Order: sequence, then structure tokens, then C-alpha cells
Amino acid sequence: VAADEGILHASGNGMPPVTKDYCIIYNSKWTALPKSLDNATFRPLENLTSTVLCSSSEVPPGSMKDKAVVVMRGNCTFLEKARIAQNLGAKMLLIASKSRLSSISDNKTDFEDVTLPVALIRYNDIVDMQQALGNEVNVTLYSPPLPQFDYSMVVIFLIAVLTVALGGFWSGVAELENLKAIASPGERETRRKKEENVTFTPVTVILFVVICCVMLVLLYFFYKWLVYVIISVFCLASAMSLYNCLAALVGEIPFGQCRITCCNKTIEVRLIFLAVFCAAAAVVWAVFRNEDRWAWILQDILGVAFCLNFIKTLKMPNFKSCVILLGLLLLYDVFFVFITPFITKNGASIMVEVAAGPFGNSEKLPVVIRVPRLEHSASTLCDLPFSLLGFGDIIVPGLLVAYCRRFDVQTSSSSIYYISCTIAYAIGMVLTFVVLALMKMGQPALLYLVPCTLITSSLVAWRRKEMKKFWKGSSYQVGWRP
Repeated sequence: VAADEGILHASGNGMPPVTKDYCIIYNSKWTALPKSLDNATFRPLENLTSTVLCSSSEVPPGSMKDKAVVVMRGNCTFLEKARIAQNLGAKMLLIASKSRLSSISDNKTDFEDVTLPVALIRYNDIVDMQQALGNEVNVTLYSPPLPQFDYSMVVIFLIAVLTVALGGFWSGVAELENLKAIASPGERETRRKKEENVTFTPVTVILFVVICCVMLVLLYFFYKWLVYVIISVFCLASAMSLYNCLAALVGEIPFGQCRITCCNKTIEVRLIFLAVFCAAAAVVWAVFRNEDRWAWILQDILGVAFCLNFIKTLKMPNFKSCVILLGLLLLYDVFFVFITPFITKNGASIMVEVAAGPFGNSEKLPVVIRVPRLEHSASTLCDLPFSLLGFGDIIVPGLLVAYCRRFDVQTSSSSIYYISCTIAYAIGMVLTFVVLALMKMGQPALLYLVPCTLITSSLVAWRRKEMKKFWKGSSYQVGWRP
């Protein structure tokens, strides 16, 4: 929200009094709100949402005297409402909106004679306030400063780095098994049947980026329909990914290996139960995805499994393809975050709009890791109750880390590429959070992650005098066939 955010603190008359906080949008050029509750003055709330307050005749005489008044948005300007409320003795004006909260703007000089605070609040919050606190409610407004750092970022950092590191390691394990299968003719055919990897070439890399651009633009214009397509695809893909991740662990357990035969095929019973469990996890998330108290945990588990499986399955054949992919997606990220505000009618970036849900859409795309913010602030209540990191900020650098790990395995280089690139990714994440804290606005993480990982990998290859081999890839090809 491109406006000043604040908090409405509401208190019921019960014993002990029940309190609750709600998001408000106000204009600090018109009025200054206290920074904390210590200096705030409480007023009894008068609910007049049955009127829009475009005329003083709409309300009973004396009903606003020394009260905080809430009316509906519409039919006349904020300035007209404010003057009427002030003339009738109100001490605070709240304007309830059924649409998405937007900035309150008007000519500053027109408001020089208006002294009462004016704020915009969601209509649903007024309804919730009555249900939670009753009809007799006292309210006050304040605007605490934004916290410099939120500890939820630490959790995001750990999830991202561990996912990238584990995905790269898993890809290296698969590569080692492939090499052993090449060396052992008896295992070659078995390995071919298990192979489920996809190798990116420079052409498919460019095609992939073009598809990403087209999909993002389509989401911007047709969000309310396509969001359910993305949710369905996420449920299917994350359930399969969770199965692949857990099946790799279950396969190492030497128990419960009884099999059943069906249609001339045998399958372990434990894998059937595992498949049912993974499908159920995805269905439970789909049903309760808007439950903020715990659904984020299930989404993060499914998201991490999706990222791990993607990093392990999708293989970059050489450093050249990595440079093309990461470079193009860096330009994609920067363009849709920083350039598109100059193109769109409302001046908002397409990337941010799609991530938040264009035009106030309540459904959100399940393509992010979500962790609840731990520091209380107005932003937490208004639009950002969660710290977010997109799957792409894990998967895209993760593909480079996975290539580094496979190159280590192919050249027996003691994991130097893998460790260096993973550390570079961690440094890039820290740099992203530092810039985020300083600028107090969302950042395209790839802007920092791509240079850190690409430059570090290049320096390691140059230092070891292996740049030519690293650039072209090993002579061993993932798509090898006898």
C-alpha cells in the first residue's frame, strides 16, 4: 500500500477488557498520529456505517459529540466527510471501505481547517470488531515506527539456504549413482529405468524464460481465473515432489518391504501408504490454504519439497546454460519489479501486483515460502503479515549449486565448487535482507543472488584453471544412452 499505515487499537468493555488491533491508512501530511499507545487518547466508537456522511442531516443530532465515528466510503470526498464530522463535534473519523485500501490524497491546503484525524479502515474489520468486542468499543489511533529487522527473516534464510544446499547435495548423489551405473554394465539398464531427470539446453533455457514472462503477464490480466489453475498445479506437483523426497528416505530403511502384485507389476506397500499421505497433505492445504494460523507450515513443507525435487530433477548441462538461465531471469525479475511501474496505469509493478493478488483478490499464489512476521507493526496488520520468499529465488540459484555439486562429483574436486557456491548463495541472501531493511521495500532477490553465485563459481573455476571444462561441462552427459 503506497500510503501511511497505522493501527487502530480497539478495546471492549468486558472484564478484563478484550483488545484487538486493525490496519488503518491515513495521510501524515494532514495529521500526525502518536508513535505509541502511551500518548494516545481513547474515544468511544459510534458505528454509522449505514450512512456515507455527505450531509449533516444523515445522522441524529448529538450522536457524534466527542466520539470516534465510522461511516461508509462513497458519494462525496474525504474532505467533505471530515468537515461535516468536525462540525458535529466528532474527534475522530474512520471511513470504512469494502474495496482494497488505497492512499488518502487531496490538496493539503484544503485540510488546514480540519483538525480531527481521518483514516481509512476495512469494512470487514468493523464487522469483526463488533463480533469480537461487542457494541461498546473504545478506539484510538497510533502509528508505531517500522522495525528495522524482523526475525522471521532468519527463518526464511535458514529454509532457503538449507533447501539449496540439500537440493545440490541430492543432485550430486544422483550423479554419483549415474557414474557408477556407467562403470557397471549390470546396473546400467536398472539405472536407465529409474532416470527421471530433464536436461536444459540453451534453447530450452530461453524458451523457459519466455514462458515465464508470458505466464506472469497472463496472471496480471486474468488473475482471478488463473490463480485456481496455479493452485491446482501446485497441489499436484508438490504432492509428487513430497513423495519423491520421502521415498528417497524410505528407500534407505530396511523394514516394511513387503510387496503386492497388480497388473504384472509389484510395488511396496509402504510406498502406497506414502503416496496416500502425500496426496492427503496437498488436499488438506488446498482446503485450508487461507487459514493463516497454521496453513503456512504445510505450504512451506510442500514448497520445500517442490524446490528440492525441481533442483534434483532439472539438470543444467554446463556453466554456459547456467549463465544464460540466471542472467535472463535476473533481467526478468528486474524488469517486472522496477520497470513495469512506468508502464502500468496504477504505477504498480506487475510482479508485486501478482504476488499480492491484483485488484484486491483474496486468493494468493502458492509459489512462496511464508513465515509469519514476529515483530508487531502496522505493515503486519495491513498487507504483509508474512515474510515471503519466492520459489524462484531458491530454485534458480539452486540449479547452479546443483551443477557445481555434479561437477565436483565428475572431476573429484572435493566439493570445492559446491561449498563455495552455497556460501555465495547465503551471502547473497544476507545482502538481500540488508537492502530490504535499508530501503523498506520489496526487492528482487535474484538481483543479489545471481551475481554472488555466478561470480563466485567463475572465480573458483578460474583459480583452479578449469574454466574451459566448467564452461562446457564434463564429457559425461546426463542424457547418456548405450
